[in-house]
Amino acid sequence: MSRFSRVLCTLLLFIAGSTQAHTLSESHSSWRVSGDSVRVEFIIPELEAKRLSSNGTEVPARSALSAYIAAHVGVEADAKACDLLDGPRALTAVPGFYRDELTFKCRSSQHLAIRSSVLYEFVPSHTNFARIETNEGELFEQLLTIDHQSVELTGEHSELQSAGLLEFIHMGIMHIFTGIDHMSFMLGLVLISRRVRDLLFVVTGFTIGHSLTLALAVTGILRPDGQFIDALVALTIVLIGAENIGDSTRNPLPVALGLGGILLAMTAAKLLGANITLPLTLLIGGGIFSFCYLLFTGHLRDAARVRLLVTLVFGLIHGFGFAADLLDMRLPPERTAALLFGFNIGVEIGQVTVVLGALLLARLLIKVRLAMPRPLFTDIAAAFLIGEGLYWFLGRTVTLG
Repeated sequence: MSRFSRVLCTLLLFIAGSTQAHTLSESHSSWRVSGDSVRVEFIIPELEAKRLSSNGTEVPARSALSAYIAAHVGVEADAKACDLLDGPRALTAVPGFYRDELTFKCRSSQHLAIRSSVLYEFVPSHTNFARIETNEGELFEQLLTIDHQSVELTGEHSELQSAGLLEFIHMGIMHIFTGIDHMSFMLGLVLISRRVRDLLFVVTGFTIGHSLTLALAVTGILRPDGQFIDALVALTIVLIGAENIGDSTRNPLPVALGLGGILLAMTAAKLLGANITLPLTLLIGGGIFSFCYLLFTGHLRDAARVRLLVTLVFGLIHGFGFAADLLDMRLPPERTAALLFGFNIGVEIGQVTVVLGALLLARLLIKVRLAMPRPLFTDIAAAFLIGEGLYWFLGRTVTLG
């Protein structure tokens, strides 16, 4: 490993130690205006609902979840809060989601505004995808964020215009900047990339992956389970950490056996009745792939082209969850492709910024003669990647109790 790589290793440890794991934090709402009444259906994923519990791992009581939503969702008319006429009422939802209905009655229909502050105190980067149907039957979609918690529906300051391409580009950029799981994977690839050409392969692979995600999502060919995607994202972090260990020791067999063995042991545990959410096919396939990939790349003198394939796959699984969520919003078909394209462009901008920022900062640190022993930093950084990846992978696949 070069001195430059050792500095990047230090940067990786710093970033990993100061940031939390990230999957896109989101919820959905559907608002329908009928004169001076507004009905809203608020949908929150189970993963987000768990943030409301004291330990962050359990879903709060259903009544407590409904009460929280009612306290953080509202409608105003002429800058005065509208009365809650009905609800919150728990509705049937698909597995893994919670849906509540609330109806607000306002004193007038002038200067109507909707608001939501759900989850911002827990996740500042949280986004609510709001679908609004006006009194005239027109449909709009808006993004509610911590900096944009309300939308005026009527009056001279009406904000009813659909979220544009630039907003989705910005969301894609922030998805990278707030995502330690993605940054850990990318910086792990930078650590093992010895030449600029290797980095080009990495960026190209990720770009191709997101392009394929766009095409498959728009056509509706694939709609994978979000929980499975999160688990596979964590597994890719373990893989890149394990590959760094194999490359450093020049002995990939123990690493390949270890990771493959963990996945096959989870397969056996699931067969014995353990609460493991991943299907057997993914556990077995993941174990075989991990073993073969680590053994294969460990004996290659130049694994850059293989890493292009890995980053392509990572781009697919990392982008599918968001693409599926957008499609669930029932965006107008004529705009879906453009909005997905905007998010993917934002992801690419964020990715390139992270990589270039790491490279520039590493060069700067080299100038001040920062040098560390190679074995120490290689092994610590790779071990940290494996540890955090396994922590997330097990947390997203194993249910206790």
